[in-house]
Amino acid sequence: MRETPRSQGTAGDSKAWLPQLRPGRALAHTTGASRSGSPLRSDGRPPQTPRGARQTGPHGRPGTTPPVPGRPASFPGPLRGAAAVAALCAALFALITWQVVDHGPLRALDERVDRAVVGGGPAGLTEFLADLGSLQVALPVLAAAVGLALYRRRRVPAAALVVAMALVPALVAPLKALTDRPGPLTPETGYFPSGHAATAMVAYAGAALLVGRWLMPVAVLLTVATGIGLVLRGYHWPLDVLGSWSLCGVLLAGAVLVSSRDRRRSCAGTPSRRTGPS
Repeated sequence: MRETPRSQGTAGDSKAWLPQLRPGRALAHTTGASRSGSPLRSDGRPPQTPRGARQTGPHGRPGTTPPVPGRPASFPGPLRGAAAVAALCAALFALITWQVVDHGPLRALDERVDRAVVGGGPAGLTEFLADLGSLQVALPVLAAAVGLALYRRRRVPAAALVVAMALVPALVAPLKALTDRPGPLTPETGYFPSGHAATAMVAYAGAALLVGRWLMPVAVLLTVATGIGLVLRGYHWPLDVLGSWSLCGVLLAGAVLVSSRDRRRSCAGTPSRRTGPS
């Protein structure tokens, strides 16, 4: 006898309907599920971290950035920059010194250039420019800047620049004796590196570092003017001036490093103010 297949429903049974998907609804949402955009979970309780309470990171991304007590500002950049300048100036000074002592091609070019330009320009003006590197002119400028820095309680930067100026004669005098280079207009020796060029650079650039960086273009102008006056008056070869600038670049970069490290330690040792309850 042929079996009659059972019908899927009888007259007394309720109709069995398959669940239909509604657009924009998730199957996991059951009774008590939140509406679209609601911060409640499916069981009706609020989440542990509401979306609205989340703090955004520095670039607008979700995440919290807790305050770090005593965390200093971003100093690695300036420190790396000063260290790179010191290394570059030291390498340039070593190259110039080697060429001067070894009578290299740079020294030959230096002497040809000097003979072509020496004596040029008004004598009174070039003499005035050369005198900008004398102690009588440059040292009072640095002393005034140091006094202002001490008044502002910037003792470490002031001390660093005083040490840099004191190192100028301590380094230049032995180097003059070791290189034993004659002058452009005299057979006397002891002209490399230039003491006047070194004094001008440390005094004027150091004063700008202590008073304000906005004075640095003026310091560069005075330093370059001093070097031009020394060369045009025949007091020094061009490489004498360039060697002094390279040497003083190391001294000034060292002063900046010392000042930045001291400021970093000061900021790290200052406790941060707490804004919330403990």
